[in-house]
Amino acid sequence: MTSPPRRALIAAGAAAALAVAALLHFAFAMPVAADHVLLAALLLFGTPLVATTALGLLRGRFAADVVAALAIVTAVVLGEHFAGAIIVLMQAGGEALESFAMARASASLESLLERAPKLAHRVADGVLQDIPVRDVEIGDLLAVKPGDLVPVDGVVQDGASALDQSALTGEPMPVRVRAGTEVVSGALNTDGTFRMRATRRAAQSQYQQIVALVEAARRERPPIQRLADRWAVWFTPLTLVMCVVAWAITHNADAVLAVLVVATPCPLILATPVAVIAGIGRAAKRGIVIRRGSAIEEAGRVHAVVFDKTGTLTLGEPAFDRVEAADGGSEAELMRLAGAVEQVSSHHVGRALAREARARFGVLPHAEHFVEVAGKGVSATVEGRHVAVGSPAFLQALGDGVVPTPAHQVAAHVSIDGRYAGAAFFADRIRAEVPDLLRRLAALGIRETVMLSGDRTEAAEAMAHQAGIRHVRAGLLPAGKVEALGELRRIHTHLMMVGDGINDAPALAAASVGVAMGAHAPAAAAEAADIVLLVDDVSRVADAIEISRRTRRIALQSIGAGLGISTVLMVVASFGFIAPAFGALLQEALDAAVILNALRAR
Repeated sequence: MTSPPRRALIAAGAAAALAVAALLHFAFAMPVAADHVLLAALLLFGTPLVATTALGLLRGRFAADVVAALAIVTAVVLGEHFAGAIIVLMQAGGEALESFAMARASASLESLLERAPKLAHRVADGVLQDIPVRDVEIGDLLAVKPGDLVPVDGVVQDGASALDQSALTGEPMPVRVRAGTEVVSGALNTDGTFRMRATRRAAQSQYQQIVALVEAARRERPPIQRLADRWAVWFTPLTLVMCVVAWAITHNADAVLAVLVVATPCPLILATPVAVIAGIGRAAKRGIVIRRGSAIEEAGRVHAVVFDKTGTLTLGEPAFDRVEAADGGSEAELMRLAGAVEQVSSHHVGRALAREARARFGVLPHAEHFVEVAGKGVSATVEGRHVAVGSPAFLQALGDGVVPTPAHQVAAHVSIDGRYAGAAFFADRIRAEVPDLLRRLAALGIRETVMLSGDRTEAAEAMAHQAGIRHVRAGLLPAGKVEALGELRRIHTHLMMVGDGINDAPALAAASVGVAMGAHAPAAAAEAADIVLLVDDVSRVADAIEISRRTRRIALQSIGAGLGISTVLMVVASFGFIAPAFGALLQEALDAAVILNALRAR
């Protein structure tokens, strides 16, 4: 296939030649000169199209534009230069229209690239410096003003605001942020100024990962193009048979050419990549990046979905479960004081405890003389009382007695004024959207859902029961997940795997379609996946399947309707009822209509 700029030039050249020929023929009564112009156009602009098709045939590619090439050659041989020029315009113009439609359909992807953060305001020695985003280092203190894009991933240090993340996640409501809130690059700051500490460089931040995924999606050749070429395997022989029928009925070479002209399917078949790119654009608006065009066809055909557990079906981090006070103490007071200390902690368990405490008691008291021992615990003075929160070893180092923690649950132990006061317990929780997702998958005809987990069997089965998943395989290492997928693929040819961690990357690559929870997934998982969810919402899996099915359905409608109408026109043309030039105009109109229909996938 010729390159996009070249196909546009060929179409423009053919259109100009037709206009000049019409002027010479009708305005100046110079039919011979007009015919020479058309012949020159055929040789100049038709030759590259025919040569490209011939080269493809030599390489074993039996593509849909074979009939168009035959029609161009036949038009030259029979001296039907006007019809031949129409065919050149039709084929090259259809390809040019496809390029235009693809650009329009991928507008939502382009907008991601255009609005990438470019500047950051770094706070150094009390001075605000404007620097390129690429120069931001981990640990830099950055100021984010109203109207700014968050430059890199980080954690809010002070200040409060609301962030518009709609371009990243598709969620319309702004998200409130305050000290301790994690923020991602590309979010728009809508009101207050806040300061944040960078936790990733620009190249590793959320927005640059999105840009890389989008660019990969744009480069991928849509597979339904190959599907269309498979249709050409039977359509092209049918066209040749109809040419023989036309000759047998009319003994007129013009009838044969007319059959070739109305059968020319190249612009029609090019409508299918338009549907695919349109589907990619539609998915991007829902926070779904389709990295490989093959995923559009394959995701719509899956009938079994396999889920990782931790971070995919569950939140993937300890969530507050309960608090237990020792020796009949006040659980509320224990929670309030421990939350006050943990509200300035950098540990994710501590932040979860602080969030729960703020939800229960509102504003927490100020913590003074705060000390944090990374990975072990924190201590501070709250309302004149010394409070420590952390591991048993941390409290023992302070001289406080500790009640043993149940082996199956995460806990943060608390001591107040040197005495053990109790503990806050944490547990992973199923995502709120999972039950609805399972119902949607069943409505979509998904016959089986499976959970694969490296966790203990009891914990995995309990979580699967909450989710409504009947089949569970637990205690699996990454190689075990790949082996389990291999066994499932022998039962279900089209299989989707959904995961979020580095340990899921081999399974994502082994599945028919791999879906990564990209909001927090490492690069290895996103790179192995065919589809990446940019929003931390596993229900988008059902959205991806629905979009894929709709896109594939519209693409197949374009192929079926176009080739069906072309077949009817071939039958009419074989009786000599359609002149070659008029047939070319009919086919041009049909192809344009079908390409526009393919845009419905957006």
